[in-house]
Amino acid sequence: MDFLSLDYAQFLISITIVYWLVPHQQIRLLIILTASLLFYSFIQVQYVWLLIVMLTINFWLAGEIRKGNQFLKQWLLFVGIFFNVLLLFGFKYIPFVATAISNITGLPVGSSLAIWAKANIVPPITLSFFVFELIAYLIDTYRGNTPARDFLSFAAYKLFFAKLLSGPITRYQEFAPQLLTRSRPVLPDIAEGVWLFAFGAVKKGIVADNMARYVDLCFRNSERAGSLDLWLALIGYGIQIYCDFSGYIDMARGSALLLGFNLPQNFDFPYFSGSISDFWRRWHMTLGAWMRNYLYIPLGGSRGGLWRTCLNLTIIMLVVGLWHGANWGFIIWGLWHGGALVTHRLWMELCTVFEGLHKIWKPLPMQFLAIVITQLVVFLGWIPFRLPNLTDTNMFLQRLWWHESDPQFGVKIYVESLGISVGQIALLMFGLFILSLVAYRCDRAKWQLNWQVKLFLVPISLFLVSILSPDKKLPFIYFDF
Repeated sequence: MDFLSLDYAQFLISITIVYWLVPHQQIRLLIILTASLLFYSFIQVQYVWLLIVMLTINFWLAGEIRKGNQFLKQWLLFVGIFFNVLLLFGFKYIPFVATAISNITGLPVGSSLAIWAKANIVPPITLSFFVFELIAYLIDTYRGNTPARDFLSFAAYKLFFAKLLSGPITRYQEFAPQLLTRSRPVLPDIAEGVWLFAFGAVKKGIVADNMARYVDLCFRNSERAGSLDLWLALIGYGIQIYCDFSGYIDMARGSALLLGFNLPQNFDFPYFSGSISDFWRRWHMTLGAWMRNYLYIPLGGSRGGLWRTCLNLTIIMLVVGLWHGANWGFIIWGLWHGGALVTHRLWMELCTVFEGLHKIWKPLPMQFLAIVITQLVVFLGWIPFRLPNLTDTNMFLQRLWWHESDPQFGVKIYVESLGISVGQIALLMFGLFILSLVAYRCDRAKWQLNWQVKLFLVPISLFLVSILSPDKKLPFIYFDF
């Protein structure tokens, strides 16, 4: 059941009406749980049992962690983390690890296992997000936070359909107080919810999915594309992945708001960041918070000196890369960002020694240059992310500089497939940049549309999505992760 479908619209409206008509909170939680299981069964019914088993085991472990002595708490926490990571490894990483072992040792059993796993193991959608939330729940319980009072509350939090598939990653302590709410949403809240959903639909249906056509054509034919084509495709992919994922988050947050739940924000105009560190504070914010709270700080954070800090940053970004998937492209992407974060950290350390260096970036032109440099690093990193095959990545990088396109490339791609010129595509991207800049300045100035205007724009936005989105609906990119 896709967010951009009439089926989901009918589902959401029906659940919202029934939910608010019921006066008892426990029954409301049961409605959320039932709706969430039904929602997931439309996508991967074969794994509903797995989610329930994972919930049951982690709920029991958290309860035992709270009651146990220090030694027992540590042991149960280890068992819980090992259990969740083992499931994640078993479904997502066996082919990659088996192939790597086979390449290193030359043993045919590794390649045979990899072939078998690829043919027979289909990873559950949501597993990475699901596992990370469960691990956070266990660690928070170990640290002294109160676990769920009953299984129904825990299951409603964990399986809540709005955030189930691709987040945002939400801690139980942030979500639990909202499970107790009884007040119905007022009209401004309803307007904000449907506006968020409509705005996310515009990002996904109009921008991301249409941009995906151009990006896919260029990336699949990169050996014939010219440097200008590839740069535009690379910028297009950055736009696509941002609008795809942030569009999903907007629709998830809008859906949740209609039921009285406020999910955390996941993006804060990351493409206007002036440093790679700032970028990661504003891109996939809930994943960044998870990594900081449950991995970076336990590793020592920045408390062990400069070189330990740099090592921890590298480890964190390597894990982020692996979390997205088991291939060398994601590993290189993670190490690329790890190297960028280390470089920024070393620069900040240098600025503490030579205080005048801070002033270099104060003038407005230098702030603009900092944004350009940061986004150049980010967008170059999208290449191995989009092309996990290292041969394809290498060829794409080689053709980024001073290459003319094949004469047939322009005809096939721009004339026959898209019916639009290179200049028009560049103009569209520039227009998106201007719109984003206006939205960014309005956000920073705290200028917002009032709820009446948002409510007026909702049907217009949804109508535009219905006529301007491609006929073939594309799945959300982060469903693969």
